[in-house]
Amino acid sequence: MFNIDEELKKLPDEPGVYLMKDRNGHIIYVGKANSLKKRVRQYFQSSRNNPPKVNAMIKHIHEFEYIIVDSEVEALILEANLIKKNKPKYNILLRDDKQYPYIKVTTNEKYPRVIKNRRVLKDGAKYFGPYPSAYAVKDTIEIIRSLYPIRTCNKNFDKQQKRTRPCLNYYIGRCLGPCQGNVDEKKYMEMIDEVIMFLNGKEDKLIEVIEEKMKKASENLDFESAAKYRDQINSLKVVLEKQKIVSSNLMDQDVIGMARGIDEVCIQIFFIRSGKIVGREHFIISDTFNDDRKEILSSFIKQFYLGTAYIPKEIFIEEEIEDMEAISKWLSEKRGNKVSIRVPKRGEKSQLMEMVKKNAMDMLNQHGEEIVRKQREEEKALEQLKNLLGLDSMPNRIEAYDISNISGVLSVGSMVVFEYGRPKKSDYRRFKIETVLGSDDYKSLEEVIKRRFIRGLEEKKMMEENKIELKGFSLFPDLIMMDGGKGQVNVALQALEEMGLDIPVCGLVKDEFHSTRGIIYNNQEIKLDERSSGFKLIYRIQEEAHRFAISYHRSLRSKNMIKSELDDIKGIGEKRKRELLRHFKTVENIKKASIDELAQVKSMNRKVAEDLYSYFRKNEGR
Repeated sequence: MFNIDEELKKLPDEPGVYLMKDRNGHIIYVGKANSLKKRVRQYFQSSRNNPPKVNAMIKHIHEFEYIIVDSEVEALILEANLIKKNKPKYNILLRDDKQYPYIKVTTNEKYPRVIKNRRVLKDGAKYFGPYPSAYAVKDTIEIIRSLYPIRTCNKNFDKQQKRTRPCLNYYIGRCLGPCQGNVDEKKYMEMIDEVIMFLNGKEDKLIEVIEEKMKKASENLDFESAAKYRDQINSLKVVLEKQKIVSSNLMDQDVIGMARGIDEVCIQIFFIRSGKIVGREHFIISDTFNDDRKEILSSFIKQFYLGTAYIPKEIFIEEEIEDMEAISKWLSEKRGNKVSIRVPKRGEKSQLMEMVKKNAMDMLNQHGEEIVRKQREEEKALEQLKNLLGLDSMPNRIEAYDISNISGVLSVGSMVVFEYGRPKKSDYRRFKIETVLGSDDYKSLEEVIKRRFIRGLEEKKMMEENKIELKGFSLFPDLIMMDGGKGQVNVALQALEEMGLDIPVCGLVKDEFHSTRGIIYNNQEIKLDERSSGFKLIYRIQEEAHRFAISYHRSLRSKNMIKSELDDIKGIGEKRKRELLRHFKTVENIKKASIDELAQVKSMNRKVAEDLYSYFRKNEGR
């Protein structure tokens, strides 16, 4: 039996993290302290001066535990990680776990590409961002590709490759075609240097470089090249006009402002890169206990920057917070050089802060109620699901699996992820079934589950050893949903047991009209109220898993459409196959053709026509 008075006497006078638990052993609050002894004792002294949230929480504390660390920064990191992992009821929670996209210039490979990426790796490539949305990345990459004919294919030019037929981009002048082997690598890298200059925000310098090129081309009477450079300059000037410079020091900065409603707050963050606003993001946070503004800001900063790979040089906030020095030190360690957290008092930064706060209030007034209503509906759905299945904790992360095939051909599996009742598309995964022949959903599901969790265990071990935040496959679900009944559920449970994992698994069953009927859990079917939030969430998850599997299956089918019986015939290569299909339109027409008709097709000869004719006649009875 846990005796709180006795355990309070044992508390050390050292920095650490403490976890408050209810009588069911659930973590309801996580906090950090420079002195565990002083901080934890405060909760159990006079409640007269405590804020409402603390008084509400104390009534539910049944026991506590603590973890000693070496410094305040270590305590801060551990606190943020434990809050993110356990989602305690009385902590301020940032539920929007976004992975912001980056632009990656693959300078670690021959003939570099410019692509979108969501993870920053130490692979020798150059990363730019983060950008506030995938649309911002897409627009920027489109601008770059319109300015520079760089490759978009994923060919490995570091390995010796024979020349291949170039893609459409080569013929329309949007790629120089390094696959043809006649591209000057030095000139190609000059283009990449200019792309990097553009992404670094040095458009003015880039325009000077291109103007010099235009001048030289004109002097050499190369008017065609001069015209191309002129068009590049005009395009860059259009881009520059669209970008608003808000900082004279051209530094990377985040500006964070807050607006308060009745039961929620809106935090707005503006992303400034090289002195220009590249985008913004807002977060609605539940505030039912009317928490202190400084505590909300502090919690937001810790949770937000825990989940993002990029840390700017400067962060501006509207007022000083308790952990400012420790947070600054932590972010500096994460970035690799000094990060400053400042409160602007006057000048352009103070004006910008007012603009950010105004935007936060506007967002709260326009969309706050709808966002909060949606959040509460999602929380209600998860609570219903937890109670329905008798789970120990909230199923905040749910993974759902589905298999799709047509008569056993091109079997594929899909994994969709819902966090806090919302799809997290960055964690969706697709699997092409590799070990199963024919239509066997049970074996296919077993393969998918094993591949997902074997890789997950490997990644989790590696990330924990290197103290890297868990992402992707290394994050395990609170609940697994299978598209099917008892058979599919038991296959998943057996596969998990073989890997030493204990994760709840349920099945989603449909009636004869292919509508969701109920849940299979512990070999029992549980009926669902179709009007309930829980049912609506389950229905969405099942439909999303099915949609994702079908979309992958369709993409594979479309890629395989160009395959036909002609692929298996000796003497019929890509060129002859293309000419035959162009001439006869279908494989059926080719089968019916005579030797003379076949021989008339471009690239065919009499001998190959006879072989083709004989092949189809031999296989008619099969």
